[in-house]
Amino acid sequence: MAVYVGMLRLGRLCAGSSGVLGARAALSRSWQEARLQGVRFLSSREVDRMVSTPIGGLSYVQGCTKKHLNSKTVGQCLETTAQRVPEREALVVLHEDVRLTFAQLKEEVDKAASGLLSIGLCKGDRLGMWGPNSYAWVLMQLATAQAGIILVSVNPAYQAMELEYVLKKVGCKALVFPKQFKTQQYYNVLKQICPEVENAQPGALKSQRLPDLTTVISVDAPLPGTLLLDEVVAAGSTRQHLDQLQYNQQFLSCHDPINIQFTSGTTGSPKGATLSHYNIVNNSNILGERLKLHEKTPEQLRMILPNPLYHCLGSVAGTMMCLMYGATLILASPIFNGKKALEAISRERGTFLYGTPTMFVDILNQPDFSSYDISTMCGELIRAIINKINMKDLVVAYGTTENSPVTFAHFPEDTVEQKAESVGRIMPHTEARIMNMEAGTLAKLNTPGELCIRGYCVMLGYWGEPQKTEEAVDQDKWYWTGDVATMNEQGFCKIVGRSKDMIIRGGENIYPAELEDFFHTHPKVQEVQVVGVKDDRMGEEICACIRLKDGEETTVEEIKAFCKGKISHFKIPKYIVFVTNYPLTISGKIQKFKLREQMERHLNL
Repeated sequence: MAVYVGMLRLGRLCAGSSGVLGARAALSRSWQEARLQGVRFLSSREVDRMVSTPIGGLSYVQGCTKKHLNSKTVGQCLETTAQRVPEREALVVLHEDVRLTFAQLKEEVDKAASGLLSIGLCKGDRLGMWGPNSYAWVLMQLATAQAGIILVSVNPAYQAMELEYVLKKVGCKALVFPKQFKTQQYYNVLKQICPEVENAQPGALKSQRLPDLTTVISVDAPLPGTLLLDEVVAAGSTRQHLDQLQYNQQFLSCHDPINIQFTSGTTGSPKGATLSHYNIVNNSNILGERLKLHEKTPEQLRMILPNPLYHCLGSVAGTMMCLMYGATLILASPIFNGKKALEAISRERGTFLYGTPTMFVDILNQPDFSSYDISTMCGELIRAIINKINMKDLVVAYGTTENSPVTFAHFPEDTVEQKAESVGRIMPHTEARIMNMEAGTLAKLNTPGELCIRGYCVMLGYWGEPQKTEEAVDQDKWYWTGDVATMNEQGFCKIVGRSKDMIIRGGENIYPAELEDFFHTHPKVQEVQVVGVKDDRMGEEICACIRLKDGEETTVEEIKAFCKGKISHFKIPKYIVFVTNYPLTISGKIQKFKLREQMERHLNL
């Protein structure tokens, strides 16, 4: 995950814009002029005292450990903030007309957590949240943590086959979703793999294909076999159930698992990266500190989040960082909409804007961009956009879901060149090393190798997959990122490639092996190789290179039609190319990098 965090000094509308952070994407935060409220920038000398540099000419660095890590649970953090700033706006959901203070949010979270326990869910049970950004999403994220239930972040675009895989993989006991969003009819998709739900007693589902799933909760419409979310919250409002919640909380630990996020890694088969309270509380706290949120006024702490909450960016750098610093989280739309994001900045006086680089391109290209008052905002997108939007301070950061996520970030005071050529310097309480992949030793400075991370931020493991966990996290607790990087004398890290064969399309990680397996189910397909090809807007697009069985014929349209309803829309390749062979090594292995080059030439990219 490459992350950009921008800070801007703004005069007029045309001088401003926004920045980014994301799962291999970006977060941007805005910044008022340094003279406001007496905010002072650190000098480069002060920054140098806060970060360590490599020694001995080797690529190893350890972050500052002067401040203690936080041992609170998410629920305790919410309680602390609600007591400190009870009347400050905590959450604004524009498309649902929801507006809550921290005191009100805390009250609703308590009732929802109590309600989840009252319907039979217990500490350690898994609850899947499946849907676009909404008040219910934030409520479930915080309520599950409050109750000790593990939230499973389910991609809202998942179709039946993908949904079945993740629910079975982690043994989800409960699933929460809206009836429909656009063409995605969640209840109908669930019925494809769980037909028993229609005739089930709510809360007592017995499914052949999903044996762990007993409870289905509908966010917004009464549906056969489901409980209504409002009813669950109402059930938790009784004094008896609230007392039970308070009793249960004494048994929660900051080291308990709190969230499972699916990531594929090297093999392409989705794995459930499991994060604890300790992981995400501290990552959000440390990231906010580097962004100097503790120095901001309430008016400067208004964050627009168009990114999906099911991504680490949304849930950690979005919900959690706002919760830790008493910032207002503003959801502009259910899914990204550039016009809605601009409207939210203007209407809500947003001072931070999260998003992937693709989102920022779309926002900047809105035809009526100049008509919006974004004077409170600031921005990112490195060199070209630095000039276009008059950005004075840009912070680039890097991380992975397995690292909760952020492990490297710039200081605002770093030079433009440093920001354009690296992902910043090590975060506090985090170690990084770069390993020579052939020799298995520490790489020399400025020499490429695989980046490894160690510290509080490393995930608990991949849910139910000890072998894959051991492959990713070694005996000395180093997480091997699969990213190829270099480190210079000042400790700046540069990502130079990926050892993991992954496509990043507009901030979405797409795994070729998963798509290749899917295409092999087509009766006319003999072989398929999926590669990422360059794209000005999305960064990369998917290209499926298909070799048909002898004597078979088909069309691009027929292949794309085969995909619809079976895989998520963002996984459907933009390009389908029919080939007769692939570039091979002497030993007969397919050379994907050569195939990618061939396709880019063929497609005139």
